[in-house]
Amino acid sequence: MESHFGITNVWIQGDFVTRAVAVLLLGMSLASWIVIIIKALDIVKFKKDARAARDFWHSEDFAAGLTKLGRDPANPFRHLALEGREATAHHRNTQAHLHDSLDVSDWVTRCLRNCIDEFTARLQSGLAILASVGSTAPFIGLFGTVWGIYHALVAIGSSGQSTIDKVAGPIGEALIMTALGLAVAIPAVLGYNALVRGNKSILNNLNSFAHDLHAYFVTGARVNVSSESSKVLPIKKG
Repeated sequence: MESHFGITNVWIQGDFVTRAVAVLLLGMSLASWIVIIIKALDIVKFKKDARAARDFWHSEDFAAGLTKLGRDPANPFRHLALEGREATAHHRNTQAHLHDSLDVSDWVTRCLRNCIDEFTARLQSGLAILASVGSTAPFIGLFGTVWGIYHALVAIGSSGQSTIDKVAGPIGEALIMTALGLAVAIPAVLGYNALVRGNKSILNNLNSFAHDLHAYFVTGARVNVSSESSKVLPIKKG
């Protein structure tokens, strides 16, 4: 009996539309899992970079802090520190530019914010795929179900056999498409939510690091805000 039911039989008995829906759902599932795995690995790496960024402020000078951040050009914390240093040096060492109308604080803030915005766009790339899959996969599966039930009813009407044993098999197989749609959509939705939470945590760390970098480049000290008072911790410039 098993050879006459199940996904295999749906594929064998299905027409072009049924098979196209099944292939589309398979492709959407593969795309979702590829995005989930790649982005999850990125989040793990960026969280490691965030822990290294906490040690940055325990360095003797800026150069030593960069060493603690590593040499990976994809490290957003290292890239942010380099961008801030370059922006500060560029503002102080050049003349006759439009940015001269801005003070160094505004100029560094703008450069750090642009750097964070670029990283945010990079961090969120791929999430649109998960959102699209999560919202459309159930309806694609439902379309496959409706199409399968239609053909099952046409076949049953042509044969003139409408007993429960003749109806249950074809309609049950058509409903498999709905189950496949849900099986594709649920991991995509859960993965999307998990990645959004992970991205938010990383961006919070990056914004906090940028705030400290701004204070360092503008005043030569890191601002450490505690519950009792606001302290300025001097850091030797490199």
